Amino acid sequence: MKYELVAGFETHIELGTDTKIFCSCSTEFGGEPNSHCCPVCIGLPGTLPKLNKKVVEYGIKAGLATNGTIANISKMDRKNYCYPDLSKAYQISQLYMPLSIGGYIQLSNGRKIRLHHIHIEEDAGKLIHNHGDTYVDYNRGGVPLIEIVSEPDIRSIDEAREYVEKLQQVMRYIGISDCRMQEGSMRCDVNISVRPVGSEKLGTRTEIKNMNSISFITKAMEYEFERQVDLIESGGKVVQETLRYDDATNTTSSMRSKEDAHDYRYFRDPDLVTIHVTHEEIEEIRQSLPELPHQKCQRYMEEYDIPEKDASLLTKYRNISEYFDKAIEGLKKPKTVSNFIIGQIFRVLQTEEEKEAFDIPTTPEQLNQLCSLIEEGKVQNNLAKTTLDKMLESGKPCTEYISEEDMAGLDDSFVENLCRQAIESNPKAVEQYKSGKDKAIMALMGFVMKNSKGKANAQDVLEKIKAMIG
Repeated sequence: MKYELVAGFETHIELGTDTKIFCSCSTEFGGEPNSHCCPVCIGLPGTLPKLNKKVVEYGIKAGLATNGTIANISKMDRKNYCYPDLSKAYQISQLYMPLSIGGYIQLSNGRKIRLHHIHIEEDAGKLIHNHGDTYVDYNRGGVPLIEIVSEPDIRSIDEAREYVEKLQQVMRYIGISDCRMQEGSMRCDVNISVRPVGSEKLGTRTEIKNMNSISFITKAMEYEFERQVDLIESGGKVVQETLRYDDATNTTSSMRSKEDAHDYRYFRDPDLVTIHVTHEEIEEIRQSLPELPHQKCQRYMEEYDIPEKDASLLTKYRNISEYFDKAIEGLKKPKTVSNFIIGQIFRVLQTEEEKEAFDIPTTPEQLNQLCSLIEEGKVQNNLAKTTLDKMLESGKPCTEYISEEDMAGLDDSFVENLCRQAIESNPKAVEQYKSGKDKAIMALMGFVMKNSKGKANAQDVLEKIKAMIG
């Protein structure tokens, strides 16, 4: 029997506010343990929380960017459980009236992964286990989160990967979080079950907690899918439980039986007022959203005739697309800029972290100037490429490396003479070209471009050589 994977995600994203959700403590990552906390965020008796307005604004941005419906009225609830990293013995969250309802993330295959809701809540502290001892750091406690809860619509490991990547990309674009999984600012709980192909009934699910790496998510899902299939086929039953993933052994293991909402005894938080958001406020936030990555990618393809693969690379990180937008201003052929970014600049920025930051010495205005010289016919591509390499090392403009003589162009008779010399100096290549080996002409082209110091127009040279060979 063939089985189908069914998965849904609960994705926690730390919001990039300066202060915590209910107090004025810093949200800065790192710092000495327990140096970013106060009586409010560790829940000492007599303290009262006050909701950070920026958290609500960021939550609304997330909802709008994922096609959700923003609730005009929402409320905060208490989620009660006792664990050392939760000093109050309850977490302030949302269950009954979350901030955003519905929405979806559309995958490249056209399928829409529906969202159930997005709610705001506070993060818990962090436990550090060391040689049998356990320490608690409450710096993270009270850091604002949104939790994005999807429907069980994911049907493959590839869809899971793309869903997480697109969610991460959108949240970074709208500027509400850096979504650095390695720092814990984006973490996923993966709910996974299996069922026979063709069945509409959902199987018993397990939840893999606190995944902070896309690579680990895919490996854990692959293992858990196979484990559940093997269990069912051997006559066993899948038990609803919460699991942890061990990347050293590439296995999942049980943490505890899976809780449902009623186990947490949710009730309305009595210390926080109802959240009221007007239609006008929602529209004002909607207008403040930047062009989203999928919209920008489509525009690059349609307006600038950039291939889909290249457009995806240009829009993967907001800093790259903003650089590209500035560098193409006034140019007739934006694809020249695209080629330089994806080709030469990406060779300098080898890691994803470097590409995300896109911190290079050459400004978009300087690249624009170089591409303008190409469009005006003053500089050929070969010279432009070597010039850009120097610009990326020094941060200086192209005029530092291209002289007036370089931009003067070449006399047509001079180019024709170089073409004749190329033919006379490479008789073997000429014979190979005549016998049907089209690539042989590149040796002749190389001769002309080398002796013209890259100043000759490659297309013009190609046509001249072909005409001379006959």
